[in-house]
Amino acid sequence: MASRPARGALRVLGIDPGLTRCGVGVVDVAPDRSATLVHVGVVRSDPRDPIESRLATIAAGLRAVLDEHRPSVVAVERVFAQQNMHTVMGTAQASGVALLVAGERGLPAATHTPTEVKAAITGYGAADKRQVQAMVARILRLDEVPRPADAADALALALCHAWRGDAAGAASGPLTPAQRAWADAERLARG
Repeated sequence: MASRPARGALRVLGIDPGLTRCGVGVVDVAPDRSATLVHVGVVRSDPRDPIESRLATIAAGLRAVLDEHRPSVVAVERVFAQQNMHTVMGTAQASGVALLVAGERGLPAATHTPTEVKAAITGYGAADKRQVQAMVARILRLDEVPRPADAADALALALCHAWRGDAAGAASGPLTPAQRAWADAERLARG
């Protein structure tokens, strides 16, 4: 049976794409920008399997999360250039699958860069992974940081998307200090 978002809350599925481990995190974000954990986990594929089987495994896992939790919107980490071309290709393929699955369901989807996510969650675009993960746990009132890191990253993506002022269906209300810092940095960057 599918769970439902709390009344007035925006339910966001965050996806940290990866070919071996694809992080998934679902949060409900209320109009006052408070957030509640709904689901966190990873979809795994076996590196020994052929690429088409691995992508099909990821798609099936994402569809299962969509069926169970029924998000209103999907947020995916934007693929960026990395030193390891093999890694960036797998990430790009998993990202494409995530966007495809959202499209199949008619769900709006957005991509966010790691810097955008860090700025939204911590107020600092150059924050390290541990800082982001600690803030995710704090925001969601969790006793510990979700593991593996891909799962925590997916939650950060979902929170980032829900808190963006221009996001479709984004929560409205006063900005947190981190959100104000991010908005200021975006204004400066646009010149």
